[in-house]
Amino acid sequence: MPQSVVSVAAPTGLAAIALAAAHVGARRLRVSAAIPRSAWLSVAGGAAVAYVFVHILPELSAGQATLEGTIGFLEHHAYLVALVGFGTFYGVERLAVIGQDRARLADFGDESIFWIHITAFAGYNALIGYLLVHRETPSTLSLVLFAVAMGLHFLVNDYGLRRHHEDAYDRRGRWVLALAVLVGWAIGLAVDVPEAAVATLFAFLAGSVILNVIKEELPAERDGRFWAFAVGATAYSAVLLVV
Repeated sequence: MPQSVVSVAAPTGLAAIALAAAHVGARRLRVSAAIPRSAWLSVAGGAAVAYVFVHILPELSAGQATLEGTIGFLEHHAYLVALVGFGTFYGVERLAVIGQDRARLADFGDESIFWIHITAFAGYNALIGYLLVHRETPSTLSLVLFAVAMGLHFLVNDYGLRRHHEDAYDRRGRWVLALAVLVGWAIGLAVDVPEAAVATLFAFLAGSVILNVIKEELPAERDGRFWAFAVGATAYSAVLLVV
């Protein structure tokens, strides 16, 4: 293995393992299992959204210039890709909710809804694993900031998926999502894509993160805590601006 690949594989591999462990071990954390919903989940959600707005979205401006030279017929396609990411996971969430309601009325569990939901998030996690290797700013600091933000975000996703699927998620889902991060990381080491593709992937991730956090915070039944969300967003924004 070339030295350059080794130098990338070691730190990003540790980050990938840490993110996978976040899914595997989240159920042992009180923040993931707490009922009523833990304020720490709102803090985690705020930090993840802060990363998107303070770090990823500004980089979409630079990515926009790259994409304009590749796909010239769309004036604002980087932002449209972010919208696609937002819309994709809104659709996945609605499908899960509707499927659960129908299964509850019929008094049976819908396995297909579970696997659609898990498959969508497995692809999402694989994307995050891939972007550990192919970040737009390839530095150790950017890796740490990205990994911390995504780790906190995984806690929020884990809570939502466990709420939807309960035992099925604990028995199978969390292991699939943990493995997906590692698979995405391995693909990142093996496959190098053009700069325009990386900008597109980050745009999709930005929209997806916003939806996946907001859907856990806004509905009244989620019992989100605004003060905790604001603390998380403010604190992580301050870190991103200082460094």
